Amino acid sequence: MEVAQQIVVLVHLVGFAALLGGILVQTRAPEPEVNATMLWGGWAELGSGAVLVVLALVAGQEVGWGPVGVKTGVTLFLVLLLARNRRFLSVPRGLWVLLGLLTLLSAALSVLWR
Repeated sequence: MEVAQQIVVLVHLVGFAALLGGILVQTRAPEPEVNATMLWGGWAELGSGAVLVVLALVAGQEVGWGPVGVKTGVTLFLVLLLARNRRFLSVPRGLWVLLGLLTLLSAALSVLWR
């Protein structure tokens, strides 16, 4: 069970890296966009986070539902913004900054709030 949890944590981290990398690579782009890597990273984060909760419940570990709910809400909002704006050739700079801040908030909630 522990190996499965570690593999899912790795998938979660790869999703975060894909999402943040997709945002950072466009720092100097005149017209930032939501690329496929960002969207897949968001879905990977959301899906692997849900699997981590299920694995914790199956293993009999106690789950803090407050942090899980807030993290899920932030990540779901982020994925919805990504999916909604994927079809456009570019997104406003303010939305691009919001996506970056939500990504960092998602990571901070995962690491700091237990």
